[in-house]
Amino acid sequence: MTELATFFSPTGPLATTITGYQPRAAQLEMAQAIHTAITDRQHLLAEAGTGTGKTFAYLIPAILSGRKVLVSTGTKNLQDQLFSKDLPLLRKAIKTPFLAALLKGRSNYLCTYRLKNALTSNMGFSKEDAAALAKINAWGKRTVTGDIADIADVPETSPVWYLATSTADNCLGQDCPDYAECFLVKARKKALEAEVLVINHHLLCADWSIRDNGFGELLPNAEVVIIDEAHQLADTASNFLGINVGAKQLQDLAQDALLEYYKDATDIPALRAAAEELEHELKDVRLAFGVEMKRGEWQELLNNPNIMGGLRAVQAQLQGLHQQLEIASVKTKGLETCFKRADELVAQLAAIMDSEGGKWIRWYEVHRKSFTLSRTPLDIAGEFRQFMQQHQAAWIFTSATLSVANKFDHFANSLGLAEPRCHSWESPFDYAKQSLFYHPKGLPQPNDPNVIPQIIEFVLPVLQASKGRAFFLFTSHRALQQAENLLKNRLDYPLLVQGSRPKTQLLEQFKQAGNAVLLGTASFWEGVDVRGEALSCVIIDKLPFASPGDPVLKARLDAMTQQGKNPFFEHQIPAAVIALRQGIGRLIRDENDRGVLMVCDPRLLKRAYGQLFLDSVPPMRRSRDIADVQAFFTEG
Repeated sequence: MTELATFFSPTGPLATTITGYQPRAAQLEMAQAIHTAITDRQHLLAEAGTGTGKTFAYLIPAILSGRKVLVSTGTKNLQDQLFSKDLPLLRKAIKTPFLAALLKGRSNYLCTYRLKNALTSNMGFSKEDAAALAKINAWGKRTVTGDIADIADVPETSPVWYLATSTADNCLGQDCPDYAECFLVKARKKALEAEVLVINHHLLCADWSIRDNGFGELLPNAEVVIIDEAHQLADTASNFLGINVGAKQLQDLAQDALLEYYKDATDIPALRAAAEELEHELKDVRLAFGVEMKRGEWQELLNNPNIMGGLRAVQAQLQGLHQQLEIASVKTKGLETCFKRADELVAQLAAIMDSEGGKWIRWYEVHRKSFTLSRTPLDIAGEFRQFMQQHQAAWIFTSATLSVANKFDHFANSLGLAEPRCHSWESPFDYAKQSLFYHPKGLPQPNDPNVIPQIIEFVLPVLQASKGRAFFLFTSHRALQQAENLLKNRLDYPLLVQGSRPKTQLLEQFKQAGNAVLLGTASFWEGVDVRGEALSCVIIDKLPFASPGDPVLKARLDAMTQQGKNPFFEHQIPAAVIALRQGIGRLIRDENDRGVLMVCDPRLLKRAYGQLFLDSVPPMRRSRDIADVQAFFTEG
C-alpha cells in the first residue's frame, strides 16, 4: 500500500513521467482496493467516474503484483490504446521490467497462405479488389505483426480482407505451408510468454466457448483478470455461447469451395454445381425476407411457409455441398478444411432449425445483403460463474457505469457473481460549474407519432445557442433518419450522420469542423472520447429502453415473469439507466470541458421511475428554461 501511495504521489514515478500529472484521491483509493482484491484473490466490482484515471488505477497494482495479468477491453480501439499508449508510458514509470503482449482474434491478422491463394486464383476480381490485394501484398512483405489495423490504405471494413485473413473454419493449422511464419501463431506465442496480456471481450468469450467444447485454450491461465468496460461483457458473452449461422458464412464456404475446385478438383463438376446451387438458394431466401432490416422471433418464420421452405432448401443444398466436399476432401488439405467447415455448419444449422426447449431463444436478423439465424442461451449467469470457478484468479470488473442508484445488483446478477466486493468512486470533475442539464417543459410523449418533429423544435434553439458542437443521440435508426430529414435544411452548421462514412472518419471530421452536429445511435453512446469545445452539447431523444420487441429481450423478460420477478424494474430500468449514463458520459471528458445535456423525455419527471434516472445523472445544475442554456454558452 505504501508503494502505491508513493507511486501516485505528487513527486512519485507517475509525476516524473507524465507532464501535467495531478494526484487524484479516487485514483489512489481505487488502486489500493484493486491491490487488496489481488492479494486476497477476491472478485471486485470497481466503478470509476469519468476522469478518475481508472486505467492506471488497475494497471499499476496489477503489474506491481508480479502476477500474470489478463486485461480485457470492450473494443479493439481501446485495446490498441492500452497497449500502444498506456503500457509504454507505465514502462517508463515502473522500474521493474515486464513483458506485455497484444492478442486479437484470428481475423485481425494477415494470412499469407490465403493471400497467395487469392493472388493466384483464376476466379478474377474487380479492379478495386485487385488494387486492394496488391496493397495488402506489398504491406505483407514489410509488416512485423501482420495486424490489419496497421495498414492505412485498405480499411478494416473492406470485404477483400476475407481473402487475406483466416477464420477458425478455413485455417489449415499446422498443416499450412506458411505455418512457421504465421502472424497469428507468433502473436499467440507472445501471449503465452507475456506477464501482461491485453485482449478484448470478443476474444475472451471466444476462448471461453472453445474451452467448453474441449478444444483447448487460446489464452494463458492468468492470476489476475481485469475486465474493463465490464458493462458490455454480458451481451458479448451471450452472443458467443449461442450458435449463429449467417448467409455470409454459407456464402464464404461456397466461395472457398469454388476456389479449391478451380485449383485442384475440376474433375468433380458436381462440386462446382453444389457450391453454385447453395449460393443461388441463399439469394432466394434473402429476397424472401423482404427489404426491411430487422430482428424477429423464430415463430414469425414458422408462420411464413415461403421463408421456411427456402431455409429448408438451403439446408438441403448445404447437405449436398457437404457430400461433394467429402468426396473431394482426399485431394488436398484445402478441400479437407472446406469439408470440415461444411460438416460443422450442417450440425449448427440443424441445431438452430430443429432446436426446442426452454434453455434457448431462437431468432433471426435480416441485414442489407444477408441474414443470420441464431440460437442464444436464455441465461448466461450460471455458465459464467462456472467459467470463473475454473480459473481461480482475482477478477476485477471495472467501468464508469456498473451501478444503478448506487446498487450493483443488476450487473452482478447478469454474470452470476455471488457477493463480490463493490466500490464506487465519483468523477473528480466539477459538474455544477462545468455543465447544465436542460429538460424543457412541454415535451411530447415518446409514443406520440409526431414525437421527432416536435422534439426538433425544442432542439433547434439549443443548437443555435451552442453554435452546433453537438452529439444528437437516438435510440433508433428510424428516429435518426427522420431527424436528419428535418434538420438538413434548417441548420447553419455541418450535419454529420452515422452510417454516411466509417465511424473513425466521422469523428475526425467532427473534431476538425469544430461546429458540427453529429447524429448517432448505439455506437456513439459509448467508447467515444471528444475533448474540448468541439463537443459542447449532448442531446438524447428519449430514455434508452431496449425495444420490447427484440426477440432475445422479450424471451428473457417472459422468463423473469414466469419466475415471479418484475422484469421492468429488475431488468429494463437498470439496463436503460446504465445506457443513459454512458450517453451522458460523452459530454464532460476533461476538467476544462463545458457543456449542456438535454434529455427530451418527459417521463423523467412524469413517471415514478424517472427519479432512478435523475439519481444517476451527475450533479449538474438543472434548468427548464432555454434562457439558462443561452446564458451558459454566453458565459463560456
